[in-house]
Order: sequence, then structure tokens, then C-alpha cells
Amino acid sequence: MAAVLFDFSGTLFRVESTESWLRTVLDERGATLSGPELAEAARALEAAGALPGGAVPVELPADLAGLWAVRDESAELHRAAYTGLSRRVALPDPGLHDALYERHMSPAAWSPYPDAGTVLRTLRERGVGVGVVSNIGWDLRPVFREHGLDPYVDAYVLSYEHGVQKPDPRLFSVACEALGADPRQVVMVGDSRAADGGAAALGCRVHFVDHLPVAHRPDALLPVLDLVR
Repeated sequence: MAAVLFDFSGTLFRVESTESWLRTVLDERGATLSGPELAEAARALEAAGALPGGAVPVELPADLAGLWAVRDESAELHRAAYTGLSRRVALPDPGLHDALYERHMSPAAWSPYPDAGTVLRTLRERGVGVGVVSNIGWDLRPVFREHGLDPYVDAYVLSYEHGVQKPDPRLFSVACEALGADPRQVVMVGDSRAADGGAAALGCRVHFVDHLPVAHRPDALLPVLDLVR
């Protein structure tokens, strides 16, 4: 294989828990909730699907359905979709909803899976091109830099920068072109069959991993190295 494309959230990195996300923002803003109140608000935010990279909405509000379908096509749509979901949950300060959105873009909100560094570094050593293809509404490059993984990535192809989102084959095509790779010699690694599976339309091989907490998925990326021998 000439190159490997990776999804971001749930594949190389995992976002913090909803409770950690909320607690951190409350502390930063000097807002307080009792233990039970915080736990309940976190449960409500998770059910709403308000944390990008976290759980999907249990029930998508009808008035946000159209926005949700195209949320990753621009930064404005992404913010509107997720803050719209967040605002379904009552919080002590209305400004917390925007603060929560800002928090999820912080490198501190993300942790790499334990084997991500090993896999990316080994691919670099083997001369295999590496691209990150993500449905997202913000620049994730600082996350990779903060966690020391940016040196192993040759190209970032982010939906909001191209106005098109996975599974549209055009996004994967941009990545293959950026790496100078024939799609038939490319592996796409992701956690979503619906989104990442779109690479198969170009002839890419697709390999899936489970979107699990970091501590529960120590080595699911290692088999990728066997695919590119």
C-alpha cells in the first residue's frame, strides 16, 4: 500500500468524557453545580449529543435535522449544530454553551489511543504516506501538534475546509491526490462504516476500528501495519 488515511475522532483520538468536559468548563467559568446536578447535566448533554466526537443524539430535534445533516461542511454549521443541541439542556449560565463548544476544540480535551503514535511513526519509517480525513468543523492540526503526532502526518483533509463531508468520495479523492497515491493502493482506517466506508467507492481498502474509550482500546490500530507490508 502506498498510503494510509485515518479518521480522527474515535480512530486516532478520543474526546474526553461528557462529565469531564462539563466540569472543566464550569471550573474555568467559576460556575458551580452540586455533584448530583453536574452528573444529571452531563447525562442530559450526552443524550442530546452536544459533545462533538462524543455520543450521537438519542433523539434529534426536528428543527435541527437539516442542520445536523450538513454540520461538517463549514465551521459555522458545525458550531450552530452542536451549540443548538447543547442549548436543549439548562445550564446555570447561558454563556456556558459557547464555552463548552470552545473547550472541545482544545488539545487538552483529546487523548490519542495508546498505539496511535507507534503506528504513525512506523508508517513514516516505512515510507508510507499518512493522511487524516475528518468530518469536522474546526482545525484539528493543533491537537496533533500538542500530542506530538503532527510530524507523522503528510496531509490533513478536513470536511469544513472543502465544503464536503464523508462518505462523499470527493473528500477521499482530495486526500489521495495530496499524497500522490492511487486510491487502489490506499487503506482508509476509521470507526464509522457509514462515513469512512465511502472510501471504498474509489477502490480504497477500508479497515474499521471500534469507537471505544482510550483505556478500553490499547492496540486496535496495530493490525494496520500488517495491511501495508
